[in-house]
Amino acid sequence: MIAYSMLSDHQEAQEKSQEVFLRVFRHLHAFEGNSSFYTWIYRITVNICIDHYRRRKQKLYEYDDSFAHEPALQEELFPVVSTTSRETPAGRVLRQELANKLQEAMDKLSPKHRQVIVLRELEGLSYQEIADVAEISIGTVMSRLHYARKCMQARLEPYLR
Repeated sequence: MIAYSMLSDHQEAQEKSQEVFLRVFRHLHAFEGNSSFYTWIYRITVNICIDHYRRRKQKLYEYDDSFAHEPALQEELFPVVSTTSRETPAGRVLRQELANKLQEAMDKLSPKHRQVIVLRELEGLSYQEIADVAEISIGTVMSRLHYARKCMQARLEPYLR
C-alpha cells in the first residue's frame, strides 16, 4: 500500500514491494532493534520509492489510467463519498471525478511532501513514527505535513467550490 501510494503505479509498486522484501531478507542480520521492525521495513520501502523517483526524474511523466479502472483500490484510498451516493450513476461519476482530482493533487506533491501525507493520512502513522521512518525531526514532519495539506487544499479548491 505504501509503495502504491508513493508511486501511483501498480506495476512499479509491485516491483518495488518485491525489492523491499528482497532487501529485508538480505539485510535481516543487520536489523539492530533500535526501532520497531515495522518502522525498519517502512524506512526501506520509502527509501526504495525515493530512489525510484530520483532515477525517474529525467524521464517524461506518463499518465497511468489503470487507477481509474480499479474501484476497489479507489474505495480503499479515497473513502470520501458516502455509499448512498455511489448507488446512482451521478454518484459514481462524482466519486470517480473526486478520486481523479485527489490523485492528480497527490501526484503534484514533491516526494518528501507526498511521503509524509501518505504516511499520516493514508497509513495512519503518528508524527513520531513518521519521523522515525523518514529520519527527520517531528518539527520537520509537522512542517512538511502543513505544506502538503496546504498544497492539496489549494489544488482541490476549484473542484470543491
